[in-house]
Amino acid sequence: MTDVTVTDFAWTSADLPSLRQQLLDLFCQVAYKEGDFLLSSGQRSTYYINGKQVTLHPQGSVGVGRILLPLIPATTIGVAGLTLGADPIVSATSAVGVYENRSLTPLIVRKEAKGHGTQAYIEGPTLPEGSPVVVLEDVVTTGQSAMKAVERLRGAGYQVEQIITLVDRQQGGAEFYAAQGLKFDAVFTIADLQAHWQKLHA
Repeated sequence: MTDVTVTDFAWTSADLPSLRQQLLDLFCQVAYKEGDFLLSSGQRSTYYINGKQVTLHPQGSVGVGRILLPLIPATTIGVAGLTLGADPIVSATSAVGVYENRSLTPLIVRKEAKGHGTQAYIEGPTLPEGSPVVVLEDVVTTGQSAMKAVERLRGAGYQVEQIITLVDRQQGGAEFYAAQGLKFDAVFTIADLQAHWQKLHA
């Protein structure tokens, strides 16, 4: 689905409040669905958010990178996330950073070590030990997926203190991260998406 307002919008130059609103529109148009769904957490839900419909969208990926970049501390050297959901987010944020004169090395964290070659958990350039890395995620439910990335990255010697997600389903993830001493930020909450979706379908 390609909405004319999506292609006509100035994704690369619009101010951030306008960009955030356009990104919310896109989430509600292509990513948010209602029905009966089984989540990766094992929970059942009456709605589902397929974040990849936005993060792999040509304009959406630019919007994601531009919205996330200001949330990442200036001292950060790398951005990382658990494959597959975080892959396009990490790449988009790193690429957008170049245009803002920020160098953020993208790192992809495997769920299991590959069975050949270096058998690495983390793909991407090797950073110096102690490098600050922020973990990015598309949708957070219980918080377990991004936590796997945090643990792998810390095991590789990186400093990870923050997780940023595009959507917080508000089902325990924020509380879990707080208990782990991690800073947690979300661009949208599920309440934001559902309120806007209802408005669009009224």
